[in-house]
Amino acid sequence: MEKSKVIPKLFNILLSEKRKEELEKVTLVIAIVSYLIHLLIIFLNIQGVIEIEQKFFKNPIAAIYTPFSFILIFEVFLLVYYLPKSITAYIGKQYEIITLIVIRKIFKDLAYVELDSNWFQNQDDLQFTIDVLTSLILFFVIYLFYRAIRKRDYVSINKLNDKGKNIRKFVLLKQILAIILVPILFVFAFYSLINWGVITANDYSNGILEFSNINNVFFDEFFNILIIIDVLLLLASFFYSDKFYKIIRNSGFVISTILIKISFSSVGLAGNVLIISSVLFGYLILIIHNLYEENALSNES
Repeated sequence: MEKSKVIPKLFNILLSEKRKEELEKVTLVIAIVSYLIHLLIIFLNIQGVIEIEQKFFKNPIAAIYTPFSFILIFEVFLLVYYLPKSITAYIGKQYEIITLIVIRKIFKDLAYVELDSNWFQNQDDLQFTIDVLTSLILFFVIYLFYRAIRKRDYVSINKLNDKGKNIRKFVLLKQILAIILVPILFVFAFYSLINWGVITANDYSNGILEFSNINNVFFDEFFNILIIIDVLLLLASFFYSDKFYKIIRNSGFVISTILIKISFSSVGLAGNVLIISSVLFGYLILIIHNLYEENALSNES
């Protein structure tokens, strides 16, 4: 069977709409079960049946953090799912993931919030405020980003017929990369789970701390892979377009992903600033790219 037929067939097996819906249902079940387990641990801890000092396992609100972790893994799958469809939609999914990570962190922050008059002098209260503001800014910038994508799709529609063959080749390449990413995603997920289990078995308190900082367990490493994929897409784009503004757009998206990756190893305000900067940078790159593209279309007509 020809490669041009094998790749789409394999892609449909791993990343079809049906597969997405099946994984979504499984993820929701796991999220609900994990939430109930976390609530049970908190209840047992409050009743003194078990002893865990971290506030993360004393406040029921913090339990929302756990199902969010599994939902985020599904969001990573969606990122892979959208990769062959559109690079901008794929980047948009990265922005959604980092925003959901911030939202999830807010639920963790709530376990440490202390309602007193020294709100901005308390480090935990201040971090909660910063995370809330960060999530609002990200939510709005991502809305603008997706609106810019729709505008770009509209202005580019006349070019699709002329570049059809090149686009099909590029889509085939993105399907190959997506197929490669699927097993990597699940290997990373299972490795992270097993590694956390081993840490917990050897040192219970350290395992609890590791779970509450799960970004270091999964997302930090997976974004390393995404940077590699983004660079490969950037290099491959040279075969299909030599336009300056296309190269700058794709290069900007790589920089945006790298900033997100760096934010995982940053703490406090610096991490939030990096996250906002990464999404804002990607949005501005797309806006300027659209202006170039509109100008190119007007010159061709």
